Amino acid sequence: MKKVILASGVALMLGMGAAHAQEKTLTISVYAFAQDEFKKIVYDPFEKLCSCKLVVETGNSVERLAKMEANKANPVVDMAVVSMADALAATRSDLIEKIDTSKLSNFDKLYDIAKDPNGDGMSVGYTFYATSIAYRTDKMKIESWADLLKPEYVEHVAFPNVTTNQGPPALYMLGQALGKDSPDLKGAIEALGEKKDEIVTFYVKSSQLVQLMQQEEIWAAPIGRFSWAPFTKLDLPIGWATPKEGQTGGMNVMVLAKGSKNQELALQFMDFWLSTEVQAKLAEALVDSPANKEVKVSDQVANNITYGQETAESLKLIPSDVALDNRNAWLSEWNAKVGQ
Repeated sequence: MKKVILASGVALMLGMGAAHAQEKTLTISVYAFAQDEFKKIVYDPFEKLCSCKLVVETGNSVERLAKMEANKANPVVDMAVVSMADALAATRSDLIEKIDTSKLSNFDKLYDIAKDPNGDGMSVGYTFYATSIAYRTDKMKIESWADLLKPEYVEHVAFPNVTTNQGPPALYMLGQALGKDSPDLKGAIEALGEKKDEIVTFYVKSSQLVQLMQQEEIWAAPIGRFSWAPFTKLDLPIGWATPKEGQTGGMNVMVLAKGSKNQELALQFMDFWLSTEVQAKLAEALVDSPANKEVKVSDQVANNITYGQETAESLKLIPSDVALDNRNAWLSEWNAKVGQ
């Protein structure tokens, strides 16, 4: 009988241990980008700090949001990082809930644009990037987004396809420059369509632009700042434009899964990620541009990321509701006026 009782006691202790371990497991849903760096800078240090286990799920936004939707009744993810627009989509689908920012000690350190990107309290920005024009300073002068369509320049331009992350923001700014800045982007798409046979390519991957620039097939292309570094290594005079209409870009945000059983731990993790130390290390590794305004980096690092108060305040981001409500119309208009 003693052996039975002892065995039961051990089983009970093991069961309690398993339950405890389960309580201290945090499941996060993130982009697949730079996971080795994130593991070293964010994940491993947090696990040591919280004495918990991080389960990291990666994938593109469509896949990850679909998984959250499929498990809506019994969430398998505690927190996720997505784009601003995807955060609003998750809100509309009732997949996430309001973030108690009073529990984020680093919240007040964020740039204003990152504190409540969608204005609904459902997300917090952790990184953003500028989108502008990389161009040959010896071949052209860029003072406006509309300069890309000038007769003397257009045959040396690459423009992002509307299906890419850079497509809609670039069209958004082109529309503003042309005085046709309606949410449907029709004016910008139509203007681009009129020049479609002259434009070198409507690119899908920014990596192809470096070779085109090196071969002097293009002189200019709208790109995200995160794609800028390879251009600086070319033995060519290439500049980053500051058009009079401003720069656009994008922001990635953190969200809290509705019904998560580990919300307190999720908030601790968010706060850790937003800390000055962690954001600085991610910036120095050229992984993410910091949303924490206390981060200080070298000039060399600053030149390869989106950095500083002035830049943060100047970004003209497409409102998430505009992006969500017009995505299908943008694609339809693009296919009609520009084609594949």
